[in-house]
Amino acid sequence: QVQLVESGGGLVQAGGSLRLSCAASGRTFRSYVMGWFRQAPGKEREFVAAISWSSGSTYYADSVKGRFTISRDNAKNTVYLQMNSLKPEDTAVYYCAVRILPSNLNDPRSYDYWGQGTQVTVSS
Repeated sequence: QVQLVESGGGLVQAGGSLRLSCAASGRTFRSYVMGWFRQAPGKEREFVAAISWSSGSTYYADSVKGRFTISRDNAKNTVYLQMNSLKPEDTAVYYCAVRILPSNLNDPRSYDYWGQGTQVTVSS
């Protein structure tokens, strides 16, 4: 089993920044991919960013490229999502997730474990 706990969400004005954290515990993660997804009311869950735990390779949705940065701290088993230049359309519940087996990086169905989510609200 893997347990994921997100934190760092909140209310911020457009143009502001937030940093989300996802603390992982349970099984080892060295061959996993950690991903961030988000879901706005009435919309499907969408891919935001992902990072390979072993290589550190990163992947981003076009909508956040250049504004968001995903990183990891192996010693703390924690993944971060630094979000800059936030826009009202970034408002959503943000989830972190773990993908165990190689599969479509952008598809939430590829991920095996999920956190409870943290709300991010960007006011205009």
